[in-house]
Amino acid sequence: MLTTLFYSLLALDETLAQFAVQYGPWLYALLFAVIFAETGLVVFPFLPGDSLLFIAGTVVAVAGLNVHVLVLVLSVAAILGDSVNYAIGRYVGPKVFSRPDSRWIRQEHLRRTQAFYDRYGGVTIVIGRFVPIIRTFAPFLAGVAQMAYPRFLSYNVAGGVLWIASLTYAGYLFGNIPWVKNNLALIVLGIVVVSLIPAVTTFMRERREHVRS
Repeated sequence: MLTTLFYSLLALDETLAQFAVQYGPWLYALLFAVIFAETGLVVFPFLPGDSLLFIAGTVVAVAGLNVHVLVLVLSVAAILGDSVNYAIGRYVGPKVFSRPDSRWIRQEHLRRTQAFYDRYGGVTIVIGRFVPIIRTFAPFLAGVAQMAYPRFLSYNVAGGVLWIASLTYAGYLFGNIPWVKNNLALIVLGIVVVSLIPAVTTFMRERREHVRS
């Protein structure tokens, strides 16, 4: 599974470029669906959001599509996705914690996000945008914790726009520099590794505290 995911990440630029050539503006709709699924549906925590955004920025530059429209469309997808995720957590979330692992939702992911949430509070909604798995479960846990929706929405909008704009514009500005294009696979891998650092750090700290107790 990990090998398949790794090769899928490396082939993302070719896949999106071919789609852009064949379907043009429909690329916006495809990426909207992926970002909405990763942020809004708790069962899709492993979609490659960070690397996807960077590569999307490089692709629209080559395909002649409007990067500003892309950022707007994907920001809406990210904000709507987190809002749906929050609603799911608010109304059905407590039941999930009392159930064993399922094919889609693992208690370990919930605990890891809870540790992250306990450390950073509401800002987890913003920081978590840049961390796989945390990105999917943070709004869910905010709903479970009954965070007031206006407060959640402010974090949601700030985090969503910052996440989408920073990575998409970075891809647009730097993705077609020859050195970056020639080393895109390594850069995508680097994005994945860097994005996992906060979650791994929090997990290790939680394990050390558990051992001490």
